[in-house]
Amino acid sequence: MIVDLPATTTSKVSKALVKIREEGGAVALGRVLTLVIATHLGQEEEAIEAANDASREHPMRVIVVSTEDPNHVAPTESEGRLDAQIRVGGDAGASEVIVLRAYGETASDEEGLVTGLLLPDAPVVAWWPGAAPEVASASPLGRIATRRITDASAQPDPHEALRHLSRTYKPGDTDFAWTRLTLWRAQLAAVLDQPPYEAIESVEVAGAADSPSTVLLAAWLSLQLQVPVKHDLTSRATGSSGIHGVRLGRASGIIELEREIPDVARLSEPGQPTHDLSLPRRNLRDCLAEELRRLDPDDLYGEVITKGLEELEADEGVGANR
Repeated sequence: MIVDLPATTTSKVSKALVKIREEGGAVALGRVLTLVIATHLGQEEEAIEAANDASREHPMRVIVVSTEDPNHVAPTESEGRLDAQIRVGGDAGASEVIVLRAYGETASDEEGLVTGLLLPDAPVVAWWPGAAPEVASASPLGRIATRRITDASAQPDPHEALRHLSRTYKPGDTDFAWTRLTLWRAQLAAVLDQPPYEAIESVEVAGAADSPSTVLLAAWLSLQLQVPVKHDLTSRATGSSGIHGVRLGRASGIIELEREIPDVARLSEPGQPTHDLSLPRRNLRDCLAEELRRLDPDDLYGEVITKGLEELEADEGVGANR
């Protein structure tokens, strides 16, 4: 069910939610968190779809704050207006979705727009699927959130975005460039957990020139293995994006995990048959669902984005081999 509330206020939206629950039996009890999505007008649906899918694992209230994009549209020269939409039932997965489209001066107070709609005594997660604020933790929505999710790959310069995240990191911050590494990190850890248990002497990581995940994978390996890591950011795999492959050198030979075709990686090790492994690029739903599984700070991400990235750039220089 979808209820439109044009030219409204957050107080009226809250009353409408209560009315919908009383008349239609839509229950807000059992929601484990409030997810606040900050985006621009016309760019809401992909994020809402991902949140609806993730809500089947994490029942929640989703509040979408949608404002005009100053880079593409001149701000409305008006006193402001708030148009709202409430989605429940089949249109909202296992969540209830409140879409707030703010214009003019109304858009300047994002925190005020959502405060009255937050679930009581439930953690708040803020997500910027597109353009991120200058400092996520100090932004109006970031101040009220226990977790703050950004996406470096959605920024104009993904690698500069990583360096900026490193400088402004606060516990509770995370980025989808890190979340997309989970399958790679798990597979590499599984390989190194098998005999022979030899020290890694060299590491090479390759990926697309616009892939911040490649840089974070190199930073994680540098931090965990304490060896210099070469990261090659090129377009050597025509038409391929994301991470291309990892080569780990040790005394007995080279371990190579390469993804030359979408969703499939080839693992080769000395003395072992070659294996094809499922290693797909993760979609928004998978990344969001994973991040919502933990509401405490991701300490490992904090170490990688600060210390690991610093060590990597010290070894090879900023933008190495780009």
